[in-house]
Amino acid sequence: MSRTPRSVPEAVGHSIQLPGGFRLTQDSLKIVGSSNYPVKVYVLLHQRSPHVLCVTQQLRNSELIDPSFQWFGPGGKISSENSTAEITSTGSLVFENFEESMTGVYTCFLEYKPTVEEAAKNLQLKYIIYAYREPRSYYQFTAQYHAAPCNSIYNTAFEKKLLHILSKLVLNFYCEVSLLKSECHRVKMQKAGFQNELFFTFSVSFLDIEKGPKPCVDYSCEPSRRLMKAKNHIERFFNQQVEALGRHAEPLPEIYYIEGTLQVTWISRCFPGYGTNALQHPKCPECCVICSPGSYNPRDGTHCLACNSSLAFGARVC
Repeated sequence: MSRTPRSVPEAVGHSIQLPGGFRLTQDSLKIVGSSNYPVKVYVLLHQRSPHVLCVTQQLRNSELIDPSFQWFGPGGKISSENSTAEITSTGSLVFENFEESMTGVYTCFLEYKPTVEEAAKNLQLKYIIYAYREPRSYYQFTAQYHAAPCNSIYNTAFEKKLLHILSKLVLNFYCEVSLLKSECHRVKMQKAGFQNELFFTFSVSFLDIEKGPKPCVDYSCEPSRRLMKAKNHIERFFNQQVEALGRHAEPLPEIYYIEGTLQVTWISRCFPGYGTNALQHPKCPECCVICSPGSYNPRDGTHCLACNSSLAFGARVC
């Protein structure tokens, strides 16, 4: 039975994209700090970040006299001339194109006067800014065909033809078909003899827009929409095979689709170096967040695995 995929988070404002686990509010694009604990911030890879403010919620609602801000990140002091980050006139930190290597602990030092008469106060705020990626999502199909003898070249030729047809079906949706497994087996039928069957497993995933057959600029380019359309067309293709076979005069062709064997599964996995963790990232529970030091993800699994020797973010080996 097929399942509907989780919607990919859409762009909010100036190409900013927020994790699906966030509740969108008026202040979602501005993150305030806490004097009690480091605040976690999640930024979609290669996108603009939210504004990370160098104030607490209480100070944000207060007047600050002669405030000054200094930001430090994994690479040291951040200046306004920094090519990878911008410090606004109000002390906010913004990344225009967040890269995986920018993940880490960021500290802001704020100096201000509550009133003109009072002495200056100092505040240190820490943030942990994480890169995250959309999961690698695709549909996995399995189907069975009545086949020629398992050593026959006709099976191989049919496999190539079937994949060619399926690939053409989904190309206009900027999707691609990949064969995962193809096996031929002799199957003992109930109250009957043996027959040869082909067992196909293939996936349908989305292509990058740039690799598609023509430019795509509207909302229909959104990956989950494209995948759903591709899935529907493939299911229709197999249903049409059943209808065509019903109209076919005897004898039946040697290779034909076995009605009712098509199964569709929605697969969603993280890329190597990323994983989901609802306990560690409760505000982004379904996001594929970069693995923290002490963990790694060597392949396209769902979670980061423990690794004491891993000292960096995004580890792919232990």
